[in-house]
Amino acid sequence: MTFSTLDTVIFIAYIILIVGMGLYVSREKKGHEKNSNDYFLAGNKLTWWAIGASLIAANISAEQIIGMSGSGFAGGLAIATYEWMAALTLIIVGKFFLPIFIEKKIYTIPEYIEKRYNTTLKTILAIFWIFLFVFVNLTTVLFLGAKALDTILGTGDGSLLVYAMIGLAFLAAAYSLYGGLSAVAWTDIIQVVLLVLGGLITTIIALNYVTPEGGIFAGLNHIYNTAGDKFHMILKRDNPEFSNLPGIAVLIGGMWIANVYYWGFNQYIIQRTLAAKSLKEAQRGIAFAAFLKLIIPLIVVIPGIVAFVMYSQPEGTAIIEGAKEAFTKTGGGINYDKAYPWLISTFVPSGLKGIVVAALTAAIVSSLASMLNSTATIFTMDIYKPYIKKDSSEKGLVNVGRITATVSLVIALFLSPFLKSLPQVFQYIQEYTGLVSPGVLAVAMLGLFWKKVTTRGAIWGAILSIPTALVLKVPSLELPFLDQMMYTFLITIVIIAMISLSGNEYSDDPKGFNLTAKIFSTDKVFNIASYVVLLILALLYAIFW
Repeated sequence: MTFSTLDTVIFIAYIILIVGMGLYVSREKKGHEKNSNDYFLAGNKLTWWAIGASLIAANISAEQIIGMSGSGFAGGLAIATYEWMAALTLIIVGKFFLPIFIEKKIYTIPEYIEKRYNTTLKTILAIFWIFLFVFVNLTTVLFLGAKALDTILGTGDGSLLVYAMIGLAFLAAAYSLYGGLSAVAWTDIIQVVLLVLGGLITTIIALNYVTPEGGIFAGLNHIYNTAGDKFHMILKRDNPEFSNLPGIAVLIGGMWIANVYYWGFNQYIIQRTLAAKSLKEAQRGIAFAAFLKLIIPLIVVIPGIVAFVMYSQPEGTAIIEGAKEAFTKTGGGINYDKAYPWLISTFVPSGLKGIVVAALTAAIVSSLASMLNSTATIFTMDIYKPYIKKDSSEKGLVNVGRITATVSLVIALFLSPFLKSLPQVFQYIQEYTGLVSPGVLAVAMLGLFWKKVTTRGAIWGAILSIPTALVLKVPSLELPFLDQMMYTFLITIVIIAMISLSGNEYSDDPKGFNLTAKIFSTDKVFNIASYVVLLILALLYAIFW
């Protein structure tokens, strides 16, 4: 793809705007030295619209945009379940989880684990999350993000890969290391606007080109009539993608485990809600994010279906000349992940390409910045402060956070190129985290809502969940990945309950939370927004069942 002078100017303007805004909003105010609350929780000043935008910006990255478009090409709209179920999950998190987190005034999820269980379990999970963020999340986002840019801006042969990694790392570091969560969250407003704008541009142009006569609505009508089987949310068992999205189980099974763990107990996601001005502001931010989640498939899945229709049309059709060659792998087969980059390089005109590539870069950089800040938060508040220097000054904690983020980024930058040897990086990462997330979720959720859970039961549940997950991965069982997560979660709950009740089945654990109906009361705005989200979801699934 050739970048015109106008595209280059737009892209450079984006970089200057993001870095400049990040440094400006997080500058030290006169007479006030930045403290740990400022750096890690943005001084608890985030508004609902900043929280909602930041949640989506932290969530959507290159692997979602490129990967979900590829899945749209392969399996159709069913992959949108990840987004639409997330909208419902966000409402549940806002209603039932956030009130407890904010009432307990926690900085991190490991801190919640300490308050509910003990310091040992907190430390174990804190170390686990740091390793996960550095060696899995940061490394993967850097690699896949750079790979996407290499495909779009270069030839896809890896010649730009290292340069793209360095550029993305530098851009994320330029404002997040100095400014902390405040810089990350406020710049995410621009990032998510760019993300939606760039995605809509790609979708509109793709739909306009899918028929010879052009037109967005004509394009929608054409792809629906041509590839109607791609517009089903619930896949049948004979569908090639069934093992990834196992039919009705996506609504009642393992998809819930993946979503609730990610949106409720993932530090780099939940951290911006903990930085809200108030519980009401946090809940409204979550409702806003739920609305944004409903439109994400329009900008990442529909383009993949458009690419499939273009690929499937007869050879010689002018508008898709070269499509079959572009998607065919060396040695045969289809490279689904070429869908989004191919649409951009083939159809998006000069000028708009700069906006679209800036949008893709925004998705990558915002995720990197969020992960860096959360890694720094967990290490500083859960490892450094309690174990290394209990009497550290506020300035010292901020500096440790910056050093931690820098070291984490350097490690990720060093390891990222080695991911080239993995055939399916994103699937590998999903399965790795799927080994541990059901056990962590069981421990965390039971701790919130069941006072009889003991620390002993939680520790054994977390430990035994991993071999349980490994057993369920035995090929002879032929269990889809999401079903494995669901069964691991249920078995872990049984283990935790049996061990907890074996001590004293009549007594509540002293650290159990006393919850009342008042804690979960929500205001009219959140309630109305929740009902609207539920209604839209019901309509979407009724139409595309």
